[in-house]
Amino acid sequence: MGRKAKISRTTQETDITVSLDIDGSGQARIHTGMPFFDHMLDSFSRHGFFDLAIEAKGDLEVDYHHTVEDVGLVLG
Repeated sequence: MGRKAKISRTTQETDITVSLDIDGSGQARIHTGMPFFDHMLDSFSRHGFFDLAIEAKGDLEVDYHHTVEDVGLVLG
């Protein structure tokens, strides 16, 4: 049994699902709607040698703040 977690958070502004496998190999599937944030999370996973999958939908037309904050909260 590996060290894995899958956590979701839904608010009025966002819908976030994160899957994390600490014993992974650095595979990343990141979809936040923000290319630079996707790149940073992808690099975090690859250089940390853990698997990370993030599916995030948020009110990006208002601001990126809610989505970035909620992804951080789900990651812990």
